[in-house]
Amino acid sequence: MPSRSQYALMSSKDRNTVIFTCYSSAVAFFDFLIYLYLSDMLAATLFPVSSDPNLMKIQGLSLFAIGYVARPLGGVIFGRYGDIKGRKPLLLISILVTAASLLVMGCLPTYAQWGLAAPALFIILRLIHGMAYGLYVPLSWVFVAEHVPRQYLSVSCSYVTASFFVGVLFSNAFFLWLNNILTTEQLADYGWRLPFFIAAILTVLPLLAWRWIEETPFFTQMKKSRPNDYVAKPFTILLKHCKHAIFIGLVLTLIISSITTVVVLLLPDLIELRFTLDTDLFGFSHNLGIVFMIFGCIFYGIISNHQNFGKILAIGSIILIAQMLAFFYHLEASGDYILIMYALLGFCSGIVGMIPAILIQLFPTNIRLTGMAFCYNITYGIVGVLVPFGLGYATLYVSFSPALYITFIGFIAIIMGIYFYNMPEFKKINQII
Repeated sequence: MPSRSQYALMSSKDRNTVIFTCYSSAVAFFDFLIYLYLSDMLAATLFPVSSDPNLMKIQGLSLFAIGYVARPLGGVIFGRYGDIKGRKPLLLISILVTAASLLVMGCLPTYAQWGLAAPALFIILRLIHGMAYGLYVPLSWVFVAEHVPRQYLSVSCSYVTASFFVGVLFSNAFFLWLNNILTTEQLADYGWRLPFFIAAILTVLPLLAWRWIEETPFFTQMKKSRPNDYVAKPFTILLKHCKHAIFIGLVLTLIISSITTVVVLLLPDLIELRFTLDTDLFGFSHNLGIVFMIFGCIFYGIISNHQNFGKILAIGSIILIAQMLAFFYHLEASGDYILIMYALLGFCSGIVGMIPAILIQLFPTNIRLTGMAFCYNITYGIVGVLVPFGLGYATLYVSFSPALYITFIGFIAIIMGIYFYNMPEFKKINQII
């Protein structure tokens, strides 16, 4: 067990670690969203020119979906490494691989210059970047959780989760600025490369403070307590001893990934399929919803802990279902109060901020990163690929489809909340198998 009491106050080093991780998390989300904002431009630049706009759209979306496909592989491979060698070296690898892949993508030739080699190279780099990102999200939660005293576990993880949505806001602002200063021709010529270069620079900036970043106390203590003949097999141990934890982790990650994907990424496009709203007002409303989602993440992180998690999750899910249905009913009626409704929806969706702290406690220290990376990336890979296409198709026929899907996910969250409410005390965070 770490030498410091779990009830100690958070030190300045702990706070700096949280700030370091939150900044890196926000940048990581910006890195990943580049493909979403530039999907059409990348498809037109790196793929053969097609007269079919639908084919061009599918090519662009495929570039974004490839990153989700690569996540499970990266999570399993690198997660295992982090449980054997340590969180800090893996964090360094993640930062360097992400920055290098972004930099090379920004320098790639176009299809007109290199032919099929251009999209082939881009897809390979996209897979590499997706693997690194699939590792980074669970790693950021683990890195913070194993640094701070346990009484700050939930709120610290909620800060990290909220920082991902800060990355979304930055992405929205950045691409709005980029589209305002460059013409369509300039974007097609060289402008599409700028986000990759800027993202690479922002990704490596935290390394300026690397000397002050330390390995987590939990991993350090676990490594010292290992017998000399210990053979680390985190994935084998995970599948053998933690089947129940894997199932719970998959379900909890389904809740996080579904709410994030629908409310943060897909909702604007899905609404435009069936509703007509003022573009500028709707764009501002979406950003306002993300701002309130950041507040909601921190709020739920503050009020939740391992003792009342089930109760808070169940109540928060009921409120989210009610607000999601009210949101779409309001769109059907008039849409006059879209600002207020979007803000409330964002805040209610902040229940995702309390879930990572429970994921942390499902897995013992020696297989924690492997377990979280496995659950997170398997689920996100499925949700990230199937939900956009499935909901897009369903919304063409039933305008309430996004609300119905979130209602379904909300009921799953309520069941999980009831389960945790009646569940005995969680495993201790420093437990080892």
